[in-house]
Amino acid sequence: MRIVSVNAWGGAMFDEFVPWLETVGADVLCLQEVTRTPGAAGWTRFEDGERSLPQRANLFQDVRDLRPTDQALMVVSDTGPVTVDSGARLRQDFGVATFVGETFPVVGTHTSFVHGEYVDHVDWTIEDRPRAALATRVVDRTEGRAVTVIQLHGLRDPAGKHDTPARKTQAERLADLVEHAASPGDLIVVCGDLNLLPGSETFAVLDKLGLTDLVGTADTRTSIYPKPTRHASYLLVSDPGAVKTFEAPPHPEVSDHRPLILDL
Repeated sequence: MRIVSVNAWGGAMFDEFVPWLETVGADVLCLQEVTRTPGAAGWTRFEDGERSLPQRANLFQDVRDLRPTDQALMVVSDTGPVTVDSGARLRQDFGVATFVGETFPVVGTHTSFVHGEYVDHVDWTIEDRPRAALATRVVDRTEGRAVTVIQLHGLRDPAGKHDTPARKTQAERLADLVEHAASPGDLIVVCGDLNLLPGSETFAVLDKLGLTDLVGTADTRTSIYPKPTRHASYLLVSDPGAVKTFEAPPHPEVSDHRPLILDL
């Protein structure tokens, strides 16, 4: 089984993202920063007072079109305005989405807000936006086991990625979700753009559940990202012995984040 996680950046690099997605061979694909604008397709522009970015109007549907036989689920954390070429403002949902290949039965799903609760913004805020996590339990028939994959996009703090009380609460909520979503004997994978530094207390919280981080201090950013702190995305497993390979390849660049690719 191949599990792939990447912050898709709202599809800002969609032309590069499409050929990569068609060749990466993900059995379970976990995407963060996924967009969905009802009734719209193509491109929009997102602005939050700090950034202005092109985004796909409906990245969730774009990926469904590229992987039409997948079992797909999106969880929305918040909603806000985006602008299309005509100048009209539309309401866009923002969240995480998991896509599971058709040969892998989905036998359970759980979701939980790990920070805040759903917000429908008049205008996007720069900080303290809510975050939802998504757990998907699938059966790997080849190995005869269940694998519970939990993904999230950790809260963003303009002050940096250092530990805060809010991030400690986020870690505790995430741990609760892991415990509720997985069954005894499951192989557990936790992945996503956690927006943390490598020494974060979040890893100590997850270590109590037997989860081992595979990323450590590795660079998980691409050349598109201009800031010096190169840590953001992580992947943890409950059984390192089940890992065949793991990498965060620098190329091709499909986002300002590198993808995390795990073969079990």
